[in-house]
Amino acid sequence: MMTKRKQKSAFDLAIDNLLNQQETWDAASFGDMFQNLKKSLMERVLEREMDVHSGHPRQSTPPDDNRRNGPSAKTVITESGPVSLDIPRDREGDFTPLFVPKHQRRFPEMDQKIIALYARGLSMRDIQSALEDIYGVEVSPELISEITDEVLNTVSTWQNRPLDPYYPILYLDAIHVNIKDSGQVKNKAVYVAVGVNMSGGKEILGLWISQNEGAKFWLQVLPELKNRGVQQIFIACVDGLTGFPDAIRSIFPHTQVQLCIVHMIRNSLKYVPWKNMKAVAKDLKAVYTSPHEEAALQALEAFEAIWGKTYPPIGQMWRRHWPEIVPFLAYPEPIRKAIYTTNAVEAINRQIRKVIKTKGLFPNDQAALKLIFLALQNAAKKWTMPIRDWKEALAQFSILYHDHFPLNW
Repeated sequence: MMTKRKQKSAFDLAIDNLLNQQETWDAASFGDMFQNLKKSLMERVLEREMDVHSGHPRQSTPPDDNRRNGPSAKTVITESGPVSLDIPRDREGDFTPLFVPKHQRRFPEMDQKIIALYARGLSMRDIQSALEDIYGVEVSPELISEITDEVLNTVSTWQNRPLDPYYPILYLDAIHVNIKDSGQVKNKAVYVAVGVNMSGGKEILGLWISQNEGAKFWLQVLPELKNRGVQQIFIACVDGLTGFPDAIRSIFPHTQVQLCIVHMIRNSLKYVPWKNMKAVAKDLKAVYTSPHEEAALQALEAFEAIWGKTYPPIGQMWRRHWPEIVPFLAYPEPIRKAIYTTNAVEAINRQIRKVIKTKGLFPNDQAALKLIFLALQNAAKKWTMPIRDWKEALAQFSILYHDHFPLNW
């Protein structure tokens, strides 16, 4: 049985006609043909816009004196390279095309590519070279800076967006970067707040830059989070900054502060020579892997019996911070690692260091802010799953914080 052959569309016939005119086939000839096709299509769109604007098609008698007035030349940058266009004009000069607006020299996808390259830590020179090698486009550093500066508007909107009322876990940490300020290179602190929402997903709540890292600056950040809608935080995971727990409780009085155990271990091992590090770390592990607080205290006493005389500052430090060390022991084993360490923020910091390592220093705070923001957005794309065993952790939160737990959850 013979089947009826499908009739070709006008578009297919146009493609066939174009291909039949091509005598040779190689990468260069195909590229030229593609650019010519793109130019023709773009100019056809512009002509149709002029038809609508003027009220009559080309080659017809106009209904008034506003005739076509010849084209003006314009080159626009596209993802496949520069395209030279003939932009139609009218005598009155009031034709404003929507497809290629006045003063537009780039298509949006080119801006997105420049921002994507910038977000991966490429220098202005590297971006210039990449665009020239891939697209055959010469772009000035001023234009790259202008395009990436548009990110600052997005940062401002993002930084002021409303937040959820409840975050069971909040991680607070800082990373230091070199920024030029008043003619001097200063090592400034970039503060990052990461929240775990009621669904167990991580989200970056904010990003701030200051001269120094300290509890005093966090006293500015925490009220901002509250003003943006945060009502309750159950656990705040922080490093060992002096005054940090008091700063948190002054804004969120019902929050339990948990010191990062990883930071405690690092600070402890500063007193230990290399030959004893493995043994000391093993004995400390018995403290923070204990099943409950009483067992942890017994493990600390056993540690001090072995190492107390050799490294007295270690035991003293753990006892001094004990109220902020042990809260995680009240939680089930699967969720403890999510509470006693700021690894979530450490992973973010690694992502930040990865993109800023080629910079050396930033010319100002805004330059640092826009690059770090883009790096954080890339990192957040990988957060597709909630924290493991989150439902079990949430049940424990509802018991321990029953007076402040949302009723409708």
